Amino acid sequence: MAQNENTPVNQEKSGIIGFLSGVKSELKKVVWPTRRELVSYTGVVFVAVAFVCALIWICDTVFARIFDLILR
Repeated sequence: MAQNENTPVNQEKSGIIGFLSGVKSELKKVVWPTRRELVSYTGVVFVAVAFVCALIWICDTVFARIFDLILR
């Protein structure tokens, strides 16, 4: 038998209190990285960002020179 639309499906807390309670319970499940892992991951991100920046700079320089030669 299907439930009536007026009856609540579950009796969980609602509103901002329920939301904050859910956030707190989910944060307890998080496995936080160690300091060594955090430093390692940060280094990887910095290297990746530097690589992408260099790649974009190289492409920009090459295209600027190509367009400069074309427009002369």
